[in-house]
Amino acid sequence: MRESACIVFAALLLATAARSAPAESTDSACADAVAQRVQQHYDAIRDLRARFVQTTERVSLGGAGGGALESRGEVLFAKPGRMRWSYQSPAPSLVVSDGKMLWIYDPQAHEVQELPLGPGYLSGAAIQFLLGEGRLLDEFEVAASGCGAKEVQLVLTPRRDSQYERLELRADPKTGAVRETVVVDLLGNRTRIALSDLRANTKPDPGLFRFAPPAGTKVLTLPQSPP
Repeated sequence: MRESACIVFAALLLATAARSAPAESTDSACADAVAQRVQQHYDAIRDLRARFVQTTERVSLGGAGGGALESRGEVLFAKPGRMRWSYQSPAPSLVVSDGKMLWIYDPQAHEVQELPLGPGYLSGAAIQFLLGEGRLLDEFEVAASGCGAKEVQLVLTPRRDSQYERLELRADPKTGAVRETVVVDLLGNRTRIALSDLRANTKPDPGLFRFAPPAGTKVLTLPQSPP
């Protein structure tokens, strides 16, 4: 369950190039234009479904690689503030939020963690624009590489103190659709989420964003998430 909790909080932050990318590859005008296009694209979307591959690359103390963990499944976002992550491999698990409560369910352990969410839990998070909150250019300093290509990589550095170093988005510069997100935490660990089979505005059942523990499930209630 602790591993699932790490996965979902990485997802909340979200979410492929190092900050040390050559200066000549970064174009301020391009970065702002693509970030605005991404914002406009998701402002127009009410909900989004996709398949995902999540890869977590950890580094150990001393800098040696700690190996990569990969998981797969389906994700569903809906405004305002709702999401459902259905992990299918390597083991089934479920992460659900209705915007007020977060549930992390481990069916093999017959256990669910439930976490009341504070009013600002999405503040500064990379997926907040997917869920109807926040503005990319207000929350982040934005750099870009690959301008003029079919995909542009945005490197987002938080303007305020955060629990991560930077975020990265791989986006279509014409449509603003995001195909991949990366979060790099303060220790250098990277969580990459690649999206495919994206479908927008499918009007999902609101019940998908609530969780009722099956009979016999142990419920662990955690303290409220701070803003």
